[in-house]
Amino acid sequence: MSELKTLSVQKRSELGKGANRRLRVKALVPGVFYASDGTNVPVQMPALPLSKIYEQVGRTNAFNLEIDDNGAKTVHPVFVWDAQYHPVKGVFTHVDFFGVDLDKEIKVDVPLEFVGTAKGVKLGGTMETYRERVTLQAKPQAMPRKLTVNVTDMGLNSSVRASGLVLPEGVKVVYKSDFTVVAVLSEQQEAEEAAG
Repeated sequence: MSELKTLSVQKRSELGKGANRRLRVKALVPGVFYASDGTNVPVQMPALPLSKIYEQVGRTNAFNLEIDDNGAKTVHPVFVWDAQYHPVKGVFTHVDFFGVDLDKEIKVDVPLEFVGTAKGVKLGGTMETYRERVTLQAKPQAMPRKLTVNVTDMGLNSSVRASGLVLPEGVKVVYKSDFTVVAVLSEQQEAEEAAG
């Protein structure tokens, strides 16, 4: 297990839109830490360290949130639960952190990355991707940032289902019915699907 990265934040006392606006003027981002026991702690943090850690962990990897409450520091493993951005500047305007237990499995939507060129595409088929993300279940430190799907060996009229995804150790795909993630269709099959 890798060491968790740490983001240092401060507990904030002023709440409301006006207080949040004043924070943003100082390049501070307001946020809330939602603990697993149900308590909520309003926090604030500098924009740059937040952006740096978000680039590394995204919404799929856990990291430590160090909360400074007037000098008393507590550390909590968390995920970024929700992030809001400024529509023009592209900077964070608010972030919610969700506390997790590193020993308990959680469910997270993880992006899929399709790599390679399918054999069936070289033979004139068309690749159709049906999902951009899948829900995975794992302990926080085992959760992958993204799931890579190598399509190189896919022939005409073949598909990869959720049950066929190659997963890291300790990770499961969550689904009710075994859905298709990606398929390579021939022109005939495409026409049948369009007519169907």
